[in-house]
Amino acid sequence: MKKTLIIAELSCNHNGDFDIAKKTIKGMKDSGADAVKFQTYTPDTITMDCDSELFKIGGGTLWDGKTLYELYKEAYTPWEWQPELKKYAENLGLICFSSPFDKTAVDFLEKLNVPMYKIASFEITDIPLIEYTASKGKPIIMSTGIATLPEIYDAVEACRKVGNNDITLLKCTSTYPAPPEEANLKTIQNLAETFGVKVGLSDHTLGSAVAIAAVTLGATVIEKHFILDKNLGGPDAAFSMEPADFKKMVEDIRTVEKALGKVSYEISEKVEKSRVFKRSLFAVKDIEAGEVFTEENIKSIRPGYGLSPKYLNDILGKKAKQKIKKGEPIKF
Repeated sequence: MKKTLIIAELSCNHNGDFDIAKKTIKGMKDSGADAVKFQTYTPDTITMDCDSELFKIGGGTLWDGKTLYELYKEAYTPWEWQPELKKYAENLGLICFSSPFDKTAVDFLEKLNVPMYKIASFEITDIPLIEYTASKGKPIIMSTGIATLPEIYDAVEACRKVGNNDITLLKCTSTYPAPPEEANLKTIQNLAETFGVKVGLSDHTLGSAVAIAAVTLGATVIEKHFILDKNLGGPDAAFSMEPADFKKMVEDIRTVEKALGKVSYEISEKVEKSRVFKRSLFAVKDIEAGEVFTEENIKSIRPGYGLSPKYLNDILGKKAKQKIKKGEPIKF
């Protein structure tokens, strides 16, 4: 099985501190992540500074009461940090890429020569942005969190329209944190079959169970928000994963990858040695030559040195050709 790409999302978990951002990236590497993902926007490239009720967050989110501009001003990763953070991450051996939120972000990231792009859940309906991003010819990962089926079709077609077929769709539940009962992981395989793309999971549930289960259903990418310590606070702290839990998730995913293996009914060498403990037919009493076999003198028991138990009914009622001692296997 191909190794699952495990992405640690930096998001706003640097809390506006460059040193925390670097330490977080180091923590990601130490926790077994394959890649770190940034978000490349400013408050002005993602929304506008407006006090209208239309721009105020509500509906029972973690951020109710703030305007979109206030949230993104608090949450964004300064663009001037990103070249140095990318270099730092790559020196640690991590893949480093980002989610652009407008064309200026794509142009900026092109100058950084990122190896791939991620389209965030709430941008999956921005077809011009997807076309522009996909036109750069690099792998495209898209979260499907808020998209209807027709909208996913539109997004995939936008990539293919510009000749980009390296597409990965991530099943995503865009609530924060997301309840497991809304994960609907069975959709992962259906995404692969419906769109002919690679698939994965952008996971906002708490813990690692949902992410691990996704790998068993064909996910080739797992994305999780990562934070050094939830006590740091911040907009995404509540649904981000700390290093010890992230590391355990990675270890469990790597174990699952080994366990998935392939379709096989072959008996391995180790299992072959254990076959000695299967059941077989044995004499449980001394049996004289010419004596009839009955359920009292032969039985199906462990170990497996005698005939298969499937022959029991064929043998019952027949006579022994020679003397068989108690504890000897029955053989033709």
